[in-house]
Amino acid sequence: MILELVEFNSPKGWSREQMAEDARNVIPRWRDNKELLRKHFLLELNGKTGAGVYIWPSVEAAKKAHNEEWRQSIIKRTGGAPTIRYFDLFLLIDNEKGAITEFPEAPEIRASAA
Repeated sequence: MILELVEFNSPKGWSREQMAEDARNVIPRWRDNKELLRKHFLLELNGKTGAGVYIWPSVEAAKKAHNEEWRQSIIKRTGGAPTIRYFDLFLLIDNEKGAITEFPEAPEIRASAA
């Protein structure tokens, strides 16, 4: 499983409510993406940085969703390019559900180690 961390500058002067409204506007896009398993919208406590945490089945799925058109939309809205990092999500503790899930090694990890 892949965890993708996307960080971007918050638009200057935007409040938390403005960030939330912008996030609500993209809900349909992300709900329509059948490869996306989960998305968390984040705002740094000082309000200067926004972020998204995405759970994907593969890096390929993440890159497909975060293509150049999407990247340009972030630059247009925030004035800067996003930074993107990928992680192998191998273990998840979900205290709300009382569950622990281990995921197999991401194929991208095996390929890069070879």
